[in-house]
Amino acid sequence: MITEQKDANLISELNTLVEINNDRVEGYKTALKETEDADLKELFKNMAHDSFGFKNELADEIMKLGGEPTQSTCTSGKVYRAWMDIRAALSNKDRKAILSSCEFGEDAALETYEKVLKSIESPAAFGLISKQKTVLQADHDKIKALRDSAK
Repeated sequence: MITEQKDANLISELNTLVEINNDRVEGYKTALKETEDADLKELFKNMAHDSFGFKNELADEIMKLGGEPTQSTCTSGKVYRAWMDIRAALSNKDRKAILSSCEFGEDAALETYEKVLKSIESPAAFGLISKQKTVLQADHDKIKALRDSAK
């Protein structure tokens, strides 16, 4: 019974990360369509690709635990607001505003990853999530550097 509860909690936490990655994929797909800057297009394409892979890795782990991976995105909270801000910034084609909104979204994703890392006990899941968080941190840092250099 205790193991089943632990697995259910882990599945729930992993599905939270699936939602975050679904949000990132959708957000960066939108950003790809809207931006005219070639460097941002390439960056956003790579970030969407990373999150698509992360989502699949997390889904595999969820299925190993006997769970069902979610297909949904977050419909509330910081991440959703961040992507709404990105859409608004994209409509103005303002590079710095786009990057600031992306950074906010990355901050929210990193915060969620950190929260999940603190709450799980599974070594396999911890290793997977830590690896993904490292890539997300690097993506965040790229966005921040680009934002800092934008006029």
